Amino acid sequence: MSEPATLIGTLPMMQRLALSYAPAAARLPTLALLALDRRLAGIVRHSHEPMLAQLRLSWWREQLAGDAAAWPEGEPLLTALRSWRGAHGGLSPLVDGWEILTGPAPLPEATLEEFGQARGEAFAALAGVLGAARHGAAAHHLGRGWALADLAAHVSHPVERATAQELAARGKVAGLRLPRRLRPLAVLHGLAQRRLRHGETGDALSPGALVLALRLGLLGR
Repeated sequence: MSEPATLIGTLPMMQRLALSYAPAAARLPTLALLALDRRLAGIVRHSHEPMLAQLRLSWWREQLAGDAAAWPEGEPLLTALRSWRGAHGGLSPLVDGWEILTGPAPLPEATLEEFGQARGEAFAALAGVLGAARHGAAAHHLGRGWALADLAAHVSHPVERATAQELAARGKVAGLRLPRRLRPLAVLHGLAQRRLRHGETGDALSPGALVLALRLGLLGR
């Protein structure tokens, strides 16, 4: 399908690698979540005025609150979100999470924690969509950890970067294992935490990161 291929091209390398470990039935709903998260991040990053970002984010909030049957045609991301079979409202926290980043820098610890929790909630919702609701708490926890480590690797303000790093490190818990349907999240979390430990930034993947992704993608830990 050309539309999912278009969406895959919007993802950074780390997310594309993680998505490759999704089983066929989980691939499109997972892609929809990652592509939406990426779209919202772009809105915040490229809007020069907070009000403009908030207006654009409000459009996505309205779509996620509405019926998929009423969505406009021709938007590949909305087409992919139909794979959530009416449960797309569970992604609304993503919009809220990205919106709170439109505040003046440096954002306080509580705000960055709220951002991490919001992205974690989206992965908990994905667990439900994929029939793995009993793993929702683990998905939420790993999603939060990935969100904050990912933020630390990309935020430009040094105080916010240090706060995000501290929050990401504070929430680490060993032994969490996700089912194969949620394996992309295990890969994302593991790679983001590795990048945090090594003090890496950007989206390039080292040979060591590729080996880690292989292990997490196949074994889940």
